[in-house]
Amino acid sequence: MSHQPFKFHRPELARGYCEALQGTGIMDARSGLFLAAPRRTGKSTFLREDLLPALDKLGWTTVYVDLWTEKETSPAILIAREVRKSLFKFSGAITKLAKAAGLERVTVFGALSLSMASLSLPENVSLADALEALVEASGKPVVLIVDEAQHALNSKEGMDAMFGLKAARDRLNQGAGGQRLFLVFTGSNQDKLTQLVLKRNQPFFGCRITKFPKLGKEFSDAYTDDINLKLAATNQFNKDDVFEAFKLVGHRPELLRGIIADLALDGAAENLAAELKAEASSFREHVWGAMESEFAALSPAQRAVLERMLQTGAKYAPFTEDSLKAYSALAGQEIDAAAAQGALKGLRDKNLVWQAAYGDYALEDESMVTWYQHRTKDKSL
Repeated sequence: MSHQPFKFHRPELARGYCEALQGTGIMDARSGLFLAAPRRTGKSTFLREDLLPALDKLGWTTVYVDLWTEKETSPAILIAREVRKSLFKFSGAITKLAKAAGLERVTVFGALSLSMASLSLPENVSLADALEALVEASGKPVVLIVDEAQHALNSKEGMDAMFGLKAARDRLNQGAGGQRLFLVFTGSNQDKLTQLVLKRNQPFFGCRITKFPKLGKEFSDAYTDDINLKLAATNQFNKDDVFEAFKLVGHRPELLRGIIADLALDGAAENLAAELKAEASSFREHVWGAMESEFAALSPAQRAVLERMLQTGAKYAPFTEDSLKAYSALAGQEIDAAAAQGALKGLRDKNLVWQAAYGDYALEDESMVTWYQHRTKDKSL
């Protein structure tokens, strides 16, 4: 008997986000939808298999860009490349538009539609121009989804691309023509993604970050049913046990699948519950143990700065009087601004802390917060 690969769909969630983009739901995301969730928790799968099909059903033109796939390539180039690919699908319509619009527009639209050798947009064509061309050529609203958008913060070119998207949104959504450009940004680090919306000098100031909901018991139950169909009647998983394991691995489907696969092949049905929990707990303890070792190897100043970041999250301000006092109290020695700057550099070198192109700091791995909360709780007992 053949089995199809397991897939879990979330149509109601996709429908809710579509309504938010249109401003017709409880949430209004017409200025931009920002979704934050840790890596490997199903966010990108949801975008590809649920949200994009839902947007297609609305008749909108969709452009999907994943900045994680080519981290060494400028986000500006990645975004421009995907917009150009979409434009190329409508090259015939663009050529007609160009001829109808006159010589100046022939240069703009012609360059976009006919020259695909370069990854970047032509010098005289902005990202807003390209997206406007796509709207006109397709005759439909355009939805641009930028997955792992926080990578745009790492360079001036990436930030310029974000400001270019804001300019395109403002230009295309003016007037009586209705909304013609919808923007969706996702990030695996909420603190980093927040840097796009937090301050007045940031491109999407005033937008809010929405926490992408974790997969829950509905997912683990459906997955358990699928796995049990492939196993002998004497070697079945219990749904509650699987859900407990799922929680222990941080609601990450890929990690759960790995543990389940190892245990299912052993065939020891009577020990499945205990082994499932033990395997999941072992994985979490391994990850937390590595974090504890990294933390212990830091200098007193580095530990103090990292602890302050873990305590304050997105509100972290490295050189305020309160932060300097906190560093000194945590380290048991005076930490001035110069020492704090040196500690931050050391933390960046160790890939524990990330710095945006314009100076703000955030944790490189947000899961450290859970480890730190657990560590602090244990010490208080």
